Amino acid sequence: MSDAYRIIMHETGGTDVLTVEDFNPRGPGPGEALVKQAASGLNFIDTYFRTGLYPVKLPFVQGSEGAGTVEAVGEGVTHVQPGDRVAYLGSGTYATHFTGPAASMVKLPDGISEEEGAAVLLKGLTAWMLLFEIRPITDRDTVLIWAPVGGVGSVLTPWAASLGARVIAVTSTEEKAEKAKALGASDVVVGYDDVAKKVRALTGGTGVDVALDSVGKRSFEASLSSLRKRGWMISYGNASGAPDPMPPGRLAAGGSLILTRATLFNYIDTPEDLARGARHLFAAMDRGTFGADIGQRFSIKDAAKAHAALESGTTSGATILVP
Repeated sequence: MSDAYRIIMHETGGTDVLTVEDFNPRGPGPGEALVKQAASGLNFIDTYFRTGLYPVKLPFVQGSEGAGTVEAVGEGVTHVQPGDRVAYLGSGTYATHFTGPAASMVKLPDGISEEEGAAVLLKGLTAWMLLFEIRPITDRDTVLIWAPVGGVGSVLTPWAASLGARVIAVTSTEEKAEKAKALGASDVVVGYDDVAKKVRALTGGTGVDVALDSVGKRSFEASLSSLRKRGWMISYGNASGAPDPMPPGRLAAGGSLILTRATLFNYIDTPEDLARGARHLFAAMDRGTFGADIGQRFSIKDAAKAHAALESGTTSGATILVP
């Protein structure tokens, strides 16, 4: 396929390491499917791979999620067939074509486009993990959500609110604060100074039941200090860098706090768990709880610009790359 191309990196570093390369898509082997992609999702984990925060074997094709139409399937594949519209998680989705495990692919229901599937699958499954799988959120909870209008946050905030939880959001600007309120946040802290003090004031000094933190180094201590006794902190991202090491005694001093560093792939490591999470996600979208919220579109060939925009904090909602 002479028109096929992908984004590859031969070294880690800045956005300039992302280069365009022509390639011949590989035919599917046993258990695999070949997909002509309509869109690839952009996620913060992609920047971690690019910078070397998460080590990868080089050369490395970027991209962690995508969607498109199945062109061919390998031996033993039965749950997807050529012509099916699918979304999937996998390594190497910054490309016009993707060949990978069919077990990581889910059919897109009617009413959800390929672009929406690429924009929402990884982020939506992450939100599902945070709300239902680690420490299930109920209508008795007050939840602190950082980056409430970002890729994950724009799904997480309305979904948490739909469960009856009180959502306190932390964001950087008044404009994003208004969007967070529109998504369902009850209260919004604007700026990153004295966050825990402000959260305590909003909760009558008690603190929140759960802190959902994707920011990392900049927010870590503020999240811990915002928790009530026996509260849960779920760290799931490092947008501002990896947090500093912390002695376990800090959790005891805070009131027998519970801390976990979650990663989605430990919660969808079987086809059954992936399918279960996708059913929850697509059902919530069908009910109108949230949408894909595509805030930005870039050409796949402009992946470097997309990374720069994401890291600058100027994006909102999901960002997708299209051929």
